[in-house]
Amino acid sequence: MYQKPIGYKEPGIAAVLSAVIVGLGQIYNGQIGKGIGMMVITAFFGLLTLVLIGWLFLPIIWLWAIIDAYKSAQAINDRLARQAPTATPPPPTSGLV
Repeated sequence: MYQKPIGYKEPGIAAVLSAVIVGLGQIYNGQIGKGIGMMVITAFFGLLTLVLIGWLFLPIIWLWAIIDAYKSAQAINDRLARQAPTATPPPPTSGLV
């Protein structure tokens, strides 16, 4: 059975977490400062919705957080794949018993 390397991140999970709570996908990826920064920026733009300008910027930061979380997880996985020792992939199963 193929084992994912330690530290492997699921890009889909990172994206969904950032879709639910902005910055949570970055925290899942281990980018704590970036995640907290995105949360602070989102809270600031949330306050700006009181004067209407926040309605423009809030969706932009939300989409940026989702895309960034997904791409960051892919970059982490690519870096892990380059560092991992080369191993032969598991043989394909024929499906016959």
